[in-house]
Amino acid sequence: MTTPTAPAPAPGVATTERGRALAPLGDALVEQRLLPTTTVQTHAANLAVLPGGDLACVWFGGTQEGVSDISVYLSRRGSDGTWSEPVQLSDDGTRSEQNPILFSAGGQVVWLLYTAQLAGNQDTAVVRRRVSTDGGDTWADLDVLLDVTDDGGVFVRQPPVRLASGRLVLPVFNCVTVPGERWVGNVDTSSVYLSDDDGASWREVPVPDSLGCVHMNVVLRQDNSLWACFRSRWADQVYETESIDDGQTWSAPRPTALPNNNSSVQAVATGHGSMAMVLNWASREDATDRRASLYDEIDDEGVAETDGPVLAEPSPDQDGRTAFWGAPRAPMALALSVDDGHTWPDVRLVEDGDGYCLTNNSRDRLNRELSYPSIVTGPDGDLHLAYTWWRQGIEYVRVRPSLLPSVQGA
Repeated sequence: MTTPTAPAPAPGVATTERGRALAPLGDALVEQRLLPTTTVQTHAANLAVLPGGDLACVWFGGTQEGVSDISVYLSRRGSDGTWSEPVQLSDDGTRSEQNPILFSAGGQVVWLLYTAQLAGNQDTAVVRRRVSTDGGDTWADLDVLLDVTDDGGVFVRQPPVRLASGRLVLPVFNCVTVPGERWVGNVDTSSVYLSDDDGASWREVPVPDSLGCVHMNVVLRQDNSLWACFRSRWADQVYETESIDDGQTWSAPRPTALPNNNSSVQAVATGHGSMAMVLNWASREDATDRRASLYDEIDDEGVAETDGPVLAEPSPDQDGRTAFWGAPRAPMALALSVDDGHTWPDVRLVEDGDGYCLTNNSRDRLNRELSYPSIVTGPDGDLHLAYTWWRQGIEYVRVRPSLLPSVQGA
């Protein structure tokens, strides 16, 4: 694959000043490259270490998010650091297949989870699963793990967590149907699904007062309690919650000091009470304009014949507020905590940019977001990151945290 050529920035769109205030990774950044991809648009990377020790990355690709040619792809990193040509793992020509996750379920068993929706209607989404019993080399036929509810669709973004008891905790968000309206995310909430029989059956536990808090990311703390962070539909801050009873009850989400732009974040425990989070260092305060919705450029037939995305007037930010789309999806940052996520005093710049995302158009190379990051800890303690690069590619970054002063002093 050749590196895409950068288009010129849109007039009047400047790189956020938030990014310029962050300290660089410096010598801790040891590798950075684009993965091989084959589609016009690529988005929503998720990383996992496979049972054999290989690092793997999955994402979705096609014409444009929400179009029925969107499918799931997988690439593996070899021992020489090169990534394999992507393998297509889903192919439903009637649905947009999105937000893939890899989960090592024990032994050589690996799950691939992903969503499947009709066009831009996330309230029609189901969660599908394919299982590999040979460490990710081959995959069985799909089954439906979670189906639509009476209120709408079920979406995933973050991997399940297995507790010491064997319990599986799968975070989801509920894309709620509003009668007479198309889905725009205004009334989404979060839940976890719990399984005590290795995924044969599940029961839902709603997160209280989680309106607007989505992409729940569950992390096991050093004391075996559960902590989770959320993306905010209001594009204000990252939110957090806790559970001290193995996921059976959760505190109401509360804002952290970290910004959020209504785009995905991901956190991982790095050992000895430390955590690392990848996120966009931006919020609605950095926005130059606002979109009506995520899918305002497509219809049920595919890419719509329009002049571009529909811009929206500002709305109230209290009761009755609506999801904020269009806040810049950049810069990409790495935040570090040495107290199990209670504070995040060290935030580093991974990659800068203006994060222009008032359009999802990759065909004309108009989108410039750095977004939807994933992070895992490798066997050697290095942090492996992957994220969307302008919806044209998946960027891979390797960080050696031991070279950062905040980690050295922990």
